[in-house]
Parts: sequence; structure tokens; C-alpha cells
Amino acid sequence: MARIAVIGAGMGAMAAAARLAVAGHRVAVYERTETYGGAVRRFERDGFSFDTGPGLLPLPAVWRDLFVKTGKEPLEECVDLVQVDPSARHVFADGTEVSVPNASRAGVVAALDEALGRGAGQRWGDFLVRAREAWDRTRRPLLEEPLWPDWRVLGEREPYPAVPHKRLLRTRRAGTLAEVGAWELRDARLTALLESHALAYGLDPRATPASAAVLPYMEHAFGTWYVRGGLRELARAVYERCLARRVDFRFGAEVTGIAGKDGRVAGVELADGTVAEAEYVVAGVAPGVLARLAGEAEVRGDGEVPPQRGTASRLTVLLALRGARPEGAAHRTVVHAPDRDAELEAVFGAAPGVAARPTVTVLRPDDPRLVPDREHEAVTLTAVVPARPGAQDRAHADDLITAAERALPGLRDRLLWHEVRTPAEIAEATGAEGGAVPAPALAAGGGRLLHPSNGTRLGGLFTVGGWSHPGGGLPHAGMSGALVAGLIVEGPGFRGSR
Repeated sequence: MARIAVIGAGMGAMAAAARLAVAGHRVAVYERTETYGGAVRRFERDGFSFDTGPGLLPLPAVWRDLFVKTGKEPLEECVDLVQVDPSARHVFADGTEVSVPNASRAGVVAALDEALGRGAGQRWGDFLVRAREAWDRTRRPLLEEPLWPDWRVLGEREPYPAVPHKRLLRTRRAGTLAEVGAWELRDARLTALLESHALAYGLDPRATPASAAVLPYMEHAFGTWYVRGGLRELARAVYERCLARRVDFRFGAEVTGIAGKDGRVAGVELADGTVAEAEYVVAGVAPGVLARLAGEAEVRGDGEVPPQRGTASRLTVLLALRGARPEGAAHRTVVHAPDRDAELEAVFGAAPGVAARPTVTVLRPDDPRLVPDREHEAVTLTAVVPARPGAQDRAHADDLITAAERALPGLRDRLLWHEVRTPAEIAEATGAEGGAVPAPALAAGGGRLLHPSNGTRLGGLFTVGGWSHPGGGLPHAGMSGALVAGLIVEGPGFRGSR
């Protein structure tokens, strides 16, 4: 039995803590804020309740596995997990709309053919077949196994089997997601549908490798899920599972340093001047915070995946509306930007800023737990914005509301009040510089979208969560917890779940 100190109470950190406690270790979690969940937070006012982080859950099998491995009660006994159908409604720049069925290839093909014209569905269906091949090639190394020592191989090989394309008397294959859309989908609306999956993670489709095809494939193959009461309920369930396994939580306990001795960790130093001794330390913090806590100790070295510096964040607007949610309204609607190039240049260009007319995701759950009564509705709007220290983006809330009106006519007439969450609030909750949000690890692209391994050069120090392998997103956070627990319990020979 070892003493293990976990820095931070984010989702990946709690997943690791629960698994390590079940393995017989004494686990203490030190969280500088007064609550758990990291970016998975909740805002409440006047009987309304909103998620301020992720609003939907892809690949719930990761969290099902955590609950199976850490107790008798399965995930579905701890939260009310429901599949969202349609997966999403899309409102395109030209006014065309399509509702994409959840986890049904035939249904998706039929819906796209009807909305976008004959052949559109077949092109998307063929794309999904190729995306599945990319998923099959990368699932284990990028989600289920510790990062390979020869990680450069993952950066060199493009797993997406792009269709040959004749261009200027040369045959080329798509190397970026934008090229996949332009050369293989051949419809600006299908391209917008494809690129929205990358944009949701703060990725520029013009520079994102074609391997990002796995993002829409994951949603198609495993469905889109919602937790009644909001995704904060998942965080609560994981926290309570940790408590049931006797994980000790210390809230308001800021870690100011990692204590070391003879090339190994010896514990964590706290803001009150005390040192909590530990044989292992699991750090669920952003790279800049980790570097500060490690001081002069070498955590990452030459030849390893360098820590990412996130460039994108999210602007979120919470809307309290009078009037009941319309029957049959889609849970999620993506309102695409009228000028795709202008949006990408605004967010990812030389002088990053907030797009004047951005792509906006509208979440309107059919969930009585979120509203004071059935005569009101809670709606959440999100858009991708640059991660910027001290960014003042509240003035752009009106732009999101204007965009959402394309999908929700009469929205302003129903508005009681709204609240805004900027990158500054994300930075406060997570410690990430500028409120940056990490993207999932992706193959190809020279390895620039990989994340550092969970092990470090300092003996006994491991990293967990979105800023280390396998990257950002709720499934990836859960897997990072499983990988760290495996590396500590089984040692460096651990090769992932089988």
C-alpha cells in the first residue's frame, strides 16, 4: 500500500484516484478550489441550472468501465444516462437544415440525401467507412495504451485512407480535414458538417490532419449521450465513487510545489507551509502549472512529446427563457457561420479574436431538473474563441444570441436573463493559461497533436487529464485515469486494457 497524492480534482484525476484506491493505495486529492470536476461545473440561478463545461457525453463506455472496475453499482445506477436523438440538427449558411439521426448509418444517409440532394448521403456514408479505418488503426495507441516510446511513428503515419484526387495534373491525397471536405465530400454543407467536429475541440480544419476524421466517426459509431440533471451529475457520481472507495479530498488546499528526494517524488508542498508525504504524485494540471510545481526538477526531456500550448477556448452564454420547450425540439443544434473563411481567420489567424458571426452550438435539453417548471427553458450557447490571458469577451455574447436566432426564432422575446462564461472563468476553474481547452490526441501532422506521456522523468510523478496522453475530452480524461492507475499498479510494463 502506497501513499498517493493527486493534484486537482478534475475528471481524469478522480478517475485515477478511484482506480488507485480500489487497488489498495491510500489516496488523497488536493484541490485548490472548493469543488470537484475541473471544467465540468454547474451554474444555478432562479431555479435554472446549466452545465458550464461539456454538455454531452461521447463514448460512455469509458465511464461504464470505471464504475465496473471500482464498485458494484454500474454507471446507469448512479446517473440517468440517455441517448440523444437526433444526434444534432444542423443549420447551414444557405439556410438548409438537416437533423442527423443518432448512430444510424442508413438513417444519416437518408436524411442527408433528403436535405442536401441525392448523393450527399452516399458521400458522407463512404467517408464514415474510411473514418472507421482510421479509428481502427489509432484507437489503441491513441486511447487505450500508454504513449509509445517511439511516438514519432504516430506523427508520421496518416491513418486516414484518403481517396486519390487529381489536382493540377498530379494525384494527391487529402492531408488535412479541410481537404477531405473539399475533395471527397464536394459540398460546402457537408464540409461544414465535417469541420464542425474539429472546430468544437478548438482545431483549425485547415491545419488539422485528416486523421481527425475519427471525431465524427466516434459520434456516429457510439452515439451521443446526455446525463439528466446535466453533465455535472457525472462528476458528482465519480466523486461519490471516490468517497465510497475512501479517497480523501482536501478542498481549498493549493499545492505550491512537488517535494522530491534522490530523483523521486517525496510528496507535495501546500500553501499553508506543510508537506504531505507521498510515494507517488499524480498531477492533473495544465503544463504551465506542472512546470511551476516541479521547480528545477526535470519533468520532460528532449526527444519526448512537448507539452501543448492551447490556442482555443470557449465562450458560453446561458439563457433563461420564458415559455415551454417546444415538443420535438432537437437537443443540440449547430448553427454554422455564414462565412467559414472569415470565422477561421478570426479565431486562428495572425491576430486572433472572436468571429463576428461564429458557428454556435445550441443545447436545449428536455430535462425538468434544469428549469423551475415546465413553462421555462434553459438553453446554452457555445462558440470557439481564442485562448487569451485576461480576455474580455462578454461583449460578444450578443453575437451568439443573434446567431442562435437563426435556429430559435423569437429567442430574444423569450429571454428573461443571460449569464456569460468567458475563457477567464475556464482559467480560474482549470488553471490553463488563457482558459485554453485541450484537444484529443490525433495521429499524423508530425505529432503536434499528441500529448506528453503520463509518466515523467521524475520518479513517481505521473500526469493525468486533458493536457497529457490521450488528451482532451471526457472519454480521453477517463482513459488517462485508467492509464495512470495501470502504470502505478502494474509498473512500466503496463500496456493498456485488453
